Amino acid sequence: MCFSAAGESRGKNHMPENRITMKELPVQEQPYEKCFHQGPHAMTDAELLAVILKTGSDRESALSLSNRILDLSPEGGLLGLCHLSLEELMKLRGVGRVKAIQLKCVCELSARIASSSKKERIRFTDPEEVAGHYMEICRHLEQETVILLMLDTKGRLIREQEISRGTVNAALISGREIFREALRCGAVSIILIHNHPSGDPTPSREDIQLTENVARSGELLGITLLDHIIIGDLQAVSFRQEQLL
Repeated sequence: MCFSAAGESRGKNHMPENRITMKELPVQEQPYEKCFHQGPHAMTDAELLAVILKTGSDRESALSLSNRILDLSPEGGLLGLCHLSLEELMKLRGVGRVKAIQLKCVCELSARIASSSKKERIRFTDPEEVAGHYMEICRHLEQETVILLMLDTKGRLIREQEISRGTVNAALISGREIFREALRCGAVSIILIHNHPSGDPTPSREDIQLTENVARSGELLGITLLDHIIIGDLQAVSFRQEQLL
């Protein structure tokens, strides 16, 4: 889907006269100048956001708008920003569809960078380490989501892929779908991760059935299901640790 930036990304000739731009701020308050002279590490969260947004709203600079965005959620700050939906962001005066999408993309990119760095240090043979890493990724999801981790002969992550979103149903998540990706990547073992939005990670009958089906299919293909970890709110259940696998 292609979104038009009309109304937010306008040329200078179309800029409303009362819109405050970065250049109208005193030099010492311009985030671009601060970044150039002091480096991005010296910038506040609001200044970093202002560089991304580029423009503010009527009678307001991008820096002022950024401060209001960071105060929008109950948690406040960057963490709170990442928990806001597109709809919640667009309710804020000065934030239209394009700016809201920019902000959500920045949050997602930051999460992926942090996740990629951590994954290199995870021992995927340790259920507690795996659960700890995916806890923050999964515990706030509003729908049940199943993530497939594909590992090589040394237990290192080759690739992860979301394979289902919505109610987990063993009949809907087929072994063919799971192992097609695993075979394509040359994986020798896999781990399933999924969340319970209720916060209670206790395996349901459907969770157990899904695990049994995947384990049996893996045996036929020579790909081992190492674990199925269910994430709740600050707690998790490992089928391997609970001897359910």
